[in-house]
Amino acid sequence: MQSKLTWQERRNFYNSTQWKQMHDYILDRDHHECLWCKADGKVTTDADTILEVDHIKELEYYPELRLDPNNLRTLCKDCHNKRHHRMNYSSHKHVRKVNRWSEDERWD
Repeated sequence: MQSKLTWQERRNFYNSTQWKQMHDYILDRDHHECLWCKADGKVTTDADTILEVDHIKELEYYPELRLDPNNLRTLCKDCHNKRHHRMNYSSHKHVRKVNRWSEDERWD
């Protein structure tokens, strides 16, 4: 394992032509379907949601695998967020509960 990549180094990589080409290749290889959804018997494609290419072994810690197709897979935005424990960034719109006390008199 090489040294950890900085945020800026990862950002530069994700903006590179090499990544964009590999990203498109992985989407094509995986038939534009989320592999986690597919494993659960669901079909989730880019017609349904945003698809992202995930590094199985994290880019930050395994930069030598950044373009290894065996380390890349297609996930939908929701599955990718679950994988990285980013549920607050879900692609589904959250409906905020109405505060039933908002009109009540407040005592300060």
